[in-house]
Amino acid sequence: QVRLAQIGGGVVQAGGTLRLSCTASGRTPTAYLLGWFRQAPGKEREFVATSTHDVANLYYGDSVKGRFTMSRDNTEATIYLQMNNLEPEDTDVYYCAAGWSTVRYKDRNYYDYWGSGTQVAVSP
Repeated sequence: QVRLAQIGGGVVQAGGTLRLSCTASGRTPTAYLLGWFRQAPGKEREFVATSTHDVANLYYGDSVKGRFTMSRDNTEATIYLQMNNLEPEDTDVYYCAAGWSTVRYKDRNYYDYWGSGTQVAVSP
């Protein structure tokens, strides 16, 4: 069992920045891929970014490349999502997740544990 506790989110104007964090606890959380997804009402949960357990690889969704930066600190079992140049289209609930597939890392079905989600709202 892995538990994920999220902090961050809020309301910002377009072009602004926000930072999310997520701390994992429980059974060997640093052995998992840890990443971020987002979801708008009535839409599929979308892949945002993920890190392999050893932080050797970071992957990003196409819609956030160049604007969002993910980092991971295994000493604290925490991941961060620095979101710059935010756009109204980034308005979603953001979830952190723990998974295990380095091949299907974009697929939410390969993540076993989820945070409770945090709202990000970007105004025009």
